Order: sequence, then C-alpha cells, then structure tokens
Amino acid sequence: QVQLAESGGGLVQAGGSLRLFCAASTRTFSSANMGWFRQAPGKGREFVAAISWSGGNIYYADSVKGRFTISRDNAKNTVYLQMNSLKPEDTAVYYCAADYSGVTGRDQRDYAYWGQGTQVTVSS
Repeated sequence: QVQLAESGGGLVQAGGSLRLFCAASTRTFSSANMGWFRQAPGKGREFVAAISWSGGNIYYADSVKGRFTISRDNAKNTVYLQMNSLKPEDTAVYYCAADYSGVTGRDQRDYAYWGQGTQVTVSS
C-alpha cells in the first residue's frame, strides 16, 4: 500500500511563491513516476506536472511552464513542487499521485495512488 501526504499549501499574494511537499510511505517510491494535479472550485482535476522515477523525464502543463518546478528526492521519499510567480488562477487543491505502470503521463487515470490534497490560495 502506498500512502501519500501533501503539505506546504497556504495563502499567498499574487506574484509570491510556495513549495509543496509530497511524502510517500512506501519502500517502492524510487520506482514510482510521480505527478501533481490540481482542482479548482467548480472545475475538474487537471494535470500540473510529472516526473519519472529517475527524474530524467519531466513534463508540465502549459499553464505552469516556466513558473513551476517539479523535483524529487528518492532518498527522502519526497516529491516537490516549487511554485513561483503565482497567479489567482493557480488557486486550487493540489494533489500528488503515484504511478507504477511505467508511464510518466498527464492522464490522471494512469495514477493508482493519491494523496488527500493541500489547499493553495492566491490572492490578487
């Protein structure tokens, strides 16, 4: 069983930064491709960023490219999402997810394990 716990969310002004953390309680973390997704009020959950198990492949949604950075530390069983130049439209609950299917993808259906989410609110 894989358990994921997000933290680091909060309230920030537009233009500010936050760093999200996702801690995994599993011995197989280094084999998992990891993704960040978000869900804004009244909207569906959307892809934000993904990183392969080795960190060698990284993907971003166009809306966050150049502002957000995904990274991971396999020794600490943790994946990070550094968010800079935040905008009000980045306001959402942010979820991390783990995928063991071998695909580093944008499709949330590829991800079998999900955290509970952390709220990010960006004020204008």
